[in-house]
Amino acid sequence: MTTLIGIDIGTTAVKAVLIDGEGNRLAAFSRPHAMMRPEPQAAEQSPADWMQSVYDALTDFSSKHDLGALAGIGVCSQVNTHVFVDNAGVPLRPAIIWQDGRPAPDARAIDEKVTVEQKTEWFGGPVPIDASHALARIAFVARTEPDLFAKTRHVLLPKDYCVLELTGEVASDAISAVGLTDQSGYVAPLLNLVPRAADLLPPLFKFTHIAGRVRAGLPCAGAPVVVGAMDAWGGMFGVGVVENGDAMLQSGTSEIPGIVSQTVNPTPGVILFPDYDGIRMHAAPTQSGGASVAWFANLIGRTPQEVSALAAASSPSTAIPFFLPHLQGERAPIWDAASRGAFARIDGRAGAPEMARAVLEGVALSDRWAFEALQASAGLALEVANLGGGGSQSDIWSGIKADALGFALRRVSVRDSAALGAAILAGVGSGAMPSLTEAVNRLIQFDRVFEPDTRHKAYYDDRFGMYRELYAALTPFNARFSQ
Repeated sequence: MTTLIGIDIGTTAVKAVLIDGEGNRLAAFSRPHAMMRPEPQAAEQSPADWMQSVYDALTDFSSKHDLGALAGIGVCSQVNTHVFVDNAGVPLRPAIIWQDGRPAPDARAIDEKVTVEQKTEWFGGPVPIDASHALARIAFVARTEPDLFAKTRHVLLPKDYCVLELTGEVASDAISAVGLTDQSGYVAPLLNLVPRAADLLPPLFKFTHIAGRVRAGLPCAGAPVVVGAMDAWGGMFGVGVVENGDAMLQSGTSEIPGIVSQTVNPTPGVILFPDYDGIRMHAAPTQSGGASVAWFANLIGRTPQEVSALAAASSPSTAIPFFLPHLQGERAPIWDAASRGAFARIDGRAGAPEMARAVLEGVALSDRWAFEALQASAGLALEVANLGGGGSQSDIWSGIKADALGFALRRVSVRDSAALGAAILAGVGSGAMPSLTEAVNRLIQFDRVFEPDTRHKAYYDDRFGMYRELYAALTPFNARFSQ
């Protein structure tokens, strides 16, 4: 029986799935890993933690299942997370996670050298170069750790580091190289702004290109490993989004709204990816989706599931405070690293249920702001988007999002969509599946549709306007702390 393995190196955990050629899930693996915050704005992880989980997942699958017909392994991961490795592929420091804001001054210095016209020519729109950009990370390490930087041979994404560890090969893809590529590959004039950048970044291939085979002595030795994709694209395939007009909302540590459209209307704040085999993704990733719920859960000594249950005990009303989920700044569509989270309009009626609902509503309104920009960019008015990720398992939160967005959310039945998408890419790369579109359309199933409740339309329209006013009012105050 043909089998495939998909691995997702996420922000909070490594997840893996073993499926057969029909998409049936045979086994799953999940293990959290720690986030290190050694100083203000820092966010780092240990690449060794990721790899231990990858090896343990492969060992678990191979010890309990017959993998004699394993066709391939695919790896997806968080992006704008960077691993600095030496000539032997050994990490020189902890990985700098996408949430890390320390390179913001380096990002501003680079951004000032690039015109709006250049960005529009290269990327399709004026997306700012922010603290998570690979060039900002390279400049930051060169400035703050020059001795370590001198030993650096490659700057890799988590998935690319894992592929290197498994196969000994260095490879990445153009889509995951966010803000570095146009339709022809790396943008040389941009890379030239940062010394050594062009030499440190990996060569680019298609998602389904076989980078190499698992090295002897490792679990699943000899199995082909494909280059894989960023988590947003792996998750996109894993939630059934692949054709023009499809839309998604991936709800994980961050929220990743996206629309596939060949129409391009340059819109501030939207990331426009290069065309990939006829797929043009407009994306607007936010900073703190599930991260906001996890923060609030920890604050009150509850689990995220209990926060959802608390929120379900409340209903839309003026007793619900406003919550800005900018715990470490905000990404799309405002790209403001200086913004911070806030509760506003708290009165004596606000208990734990109302505060919990405020957090869920705040994230939903951040999704609405992102989708507003996306629909302008893609030239589409959405009626439905596919919903996946860990946050989608909360019925109350999914319903709040549908109400706030004003269009339906169709939830996929598989929670770990990025890992499933990685397995699909392995299937296509190995020839076990005929094409990406056919594989996605055949394998993805849905379990529920959340329709917006029209009774709440005026409530969320008002809340959205005031949410944006709150952000604008706090902007000068927050700017004082970034100077």
